[in-house]
Amino acid sequence: MSHRMEDVGQLPTPYRHNRPLLSGVSDAEARQPGKSPPFSVNWVTGSTDLEMINATTGRRSCGGPSRLCKHVFSVRWARLYSRLSTRTPSPGDTPSMYCEAKLGAHTYQAVKQQLFRAFQKAGLGTWVQKPPEQQQFLLTL
Repeated sequence: MSHRMEDVGQLPTPYRHNRPLLSGVSDAEARQPGKSPPFSVNWVTGSTDLEMINATTGRRSCGGPSRLCKHVFSVRWARLYSRLSTRTPSPGDTPSMYCEAKLGAHTYQAVKQQLFRAFQKAGLGTWVQKPPEQQQFLLTL
């Protein structure tokens, strides 16, 4: 995607259009994808732990969620958000649901819409959205 879309426009701080140092596809028709493996692997810099994920279920072999799943990230975000020293906490000010937290990030939402418009302008089509139910879970602490 990075080599097919150039004009995203001016992005507000801290957002930026990253252009990774990767070679673009020279001939999109020449690629013959094979069958994907039934697993994926992720790791964290500074740790020796590898996490193997079942590519069908998105879960670890023990059945637990991946450290990269949306719920795990959102719980970590909620913990950090509740500890911010730059805000005055008030009852009910921390979003209780993931979708509320995402919608409350107004700059993020504006940049996301800007990106969607850039996709359409570049002739790359419409961004495929996940069902809203996948965003409606509690941020348990």
